[in-house]
Amino acid sequence: MTTARVMRSVDGRGRTITTFVVFEIAQQLDSLSEGDVVEVLTDEFEPFASDIEAWCAATGHTLALSESVADGRRFLIEKSTPIVKGTSLAMVISDAGLSELLSPLGFALAAALEGTDVHLYFQGPAVKVLTRGYQPKLHGWARPFSRFAAAAMNRSGHIPAQEKLHQLRSLGGRIYVCGGSLQPFKVRPEDLMFDDLPIIEYLSFVPILEDASVQMYV
Repeated sequence: MTTARVMRSVDGRGRTITTFVVFEIAQQLDSLSEGDVVEVLTDEFEPFASDIEAWCAATGHTLALSESVADGRRFLIEKSTPIVKGTSLAMVISDAGLSELLSPLGFALAAALEGTDVHLYFQGPAVKVLTRGYQPKLHGWARPFSRFAAAAMNRSGHIPAQEKLHQLRSLGGRIYVCGGSLQPFKVRPEDLMFDDLPIIEYLSFVPILEDASVQMYV
């Protein structure tokens, strides 16, 4: 167990999405010096122990303590020299639905948190996700219940899609827009939530796909 003094604390209790908590941990560690420690409190939820251990192993930080406590679980994470992975993820996203965005954005955020270079290409209906103020909805008969589903997801740590995109950008992730999809789905360049998004098409993204360690199409 580390003897270093705890410099920051992250309270992730009430959340069940590990990327939500780990993003907060990463933000705190980023402002500390090597050897400083962040204390993390979570519910006693099995995926936290394995995911935080995996994240520390992938990034080079030291998991100094993982223990059950009266009101959940407690971790001590010591900042160490980060590991440079040299891996990349290229993902093509084609759907703008609330549930359909969960996995792609969740995996992209997890990859970025582990130091993977992330590239997201939005095409088809998914270009609407990049418009200011866009709120994804459920498909079909469940559409009227979208607001309730989104609220429940937010409580667990599944923050809105556009917040995840802001997080990805803060971690160095890169986002691209399919130029050929803008007009058919009534999206103008000036409607996009970021002013500096590359508007490209397939031939420009293929080299990124070819160079990527992992390719995903969703």
